[in-house]
Amino acid sequence: MVQTAAASQPRAQVPGPLPQELASVMWPELPAVADEMVQEIGRVVPEYGPLLEGPSRTVLLHCVRQNLTTFVELVADPAASTAQRDALCRSLGRLEATEGRGLHCLQSALRIGARVGLRRATGVGTRYNLPASLIVAFADAVFAYADVIESLCREGYVEARGGRDDAWESQRSRLLRLILAGSAAADEPGPAGAAPGSGGAYRGDAASEPGPVAPHPAVVDLARRVGWPVPERVTLVALRPGAARERLRLPGLDDVLADLDDPRPHLLVPGEVDEARMGMLARALGGRQAVIGVTVPLGGAADSLRWARQTLALMETGVLPQRQVARCEDHLVTLWLTGDPALAERLATRQLAPLDGLTTGQRERLVDTLRTWLTTRGTAAQMAEALHLHPQTVRYRMRALKKTLGAQLGDPEQRFATELALRALHLRRPGTARPPAGAHAQGREPEMPRGHEGV
Repeated sequence: MVQTAAASQPRAQVPGPLPQELASVMWPELPAVADEMVQEIGRVVPEYGPLLEGPSRTVLLHCVRQNLTTFVELVADPAASTAQRDALCRSLGRLEATEGRGLHCLQSALRIGARVGLRRATGVGTRYNLPASLIVAFADAVFAYADVIESLCREGYVEARGGRDDAWESQRSRLLRLILAGSAAADEPGPAGAAPGSGGAYRGDAASEPGPVAPHPAVVDLARRVGWPVPERVTLVALRPGAARERLRLPGLDDVLADLDDPRPHLLVPGEVDEARMGMLARALGGRQAVIGVTVPLGGAADSLRWARQTLALMETGVLPQRQVARCEDHLVTLWLTGDPALAERLATRQLAPLDGLTTGQRERLVDTLRTWLTTRGTAAQMAEALHLHPQTVRYRMRALKKTLGAQLGDPEQRFATELALRALHLRRPGTARPPAGAHAQGREPEMPRGHEGV
């Protein structure tokens, strides 16, 4: 289950030491900074927007001021007491739990507060002609202080939940199952003309995604109760089975839904998985193998997970190279070609039927040459180099292929179908690309048809 460390962690004071005289510069700035932080938090974090009105604003402003005051006090005296701040932050964590919000709201507020503080510090530094090295040290102190506040809030949050998050995580796992069940249902055939997964919202553009579909009311209700903002787009992550039941702990992943008790464990990440978040996931997984699915609208979550699992299976069978964390986006053609093995086999049987009269070895050699030609369109010399053959041997084989498959290779549709069939076979049989033997290849091998000698 995805969660960050709930246990009390050692909390360092402000790194530094910052020059104690800096406190005298900071004190006059606090009232304006606190007001700006509150305004920005209410504007950017939707859950806190209503707190900008009435008595709630006074409470929020008091919390911000108390944390800022303690920060400056620690600059002036690193041995100053933090008891009042600590108690306040734990109370904030308990309040978040009581209100049914996730800690991601507080984390967002802390990031916003840090940005506002650094922006003000830059202006003050210019006004007082402070050295750049001091501004850098101040930024380090601000981010370290934000980590301290988050840790304290988390203690109160977990305490309010009876010292454990199991019940809450169970609800989040249920939310993930509801999302997947809803998107799977949307893949059922809809009204005439509707695309699978569109819920009837197909726009007629083959290159576009289905239009946004409102999430099921049950999803919206449960998401509200566990404090999970419903995103428009999501990315599913498939984990290797049997290696993911241990809890995952890493700050910044509170918005990730997980079902690690499923026989095929998986995660849901709101939005796209950029490089920064991919690194966080890799560290949280601790060596577990995972595949990041395609980013899709919420209603396509089941597709994203299906493709991620298919990619993981292809890595396990050796069709795709092994990676600790891989992306589906890098293997879309392979996923498509291997998505229906029986259909690919049928296509190969049809397209390569003219070669049924050859022996197994003869078929393999011609198919290997044909695949090289279709994928490279190279000259005999270039193909010979790729196949480690003499150019004259390649010419012999190409004459045999054109004699047997001439009309098929001259028709663009048939040529494309043949290339697809051979690519799919090659993926499933790395290094061999053997076509299925036809009816004429059963039992005793037939004689080489006249004109095919030397292939």
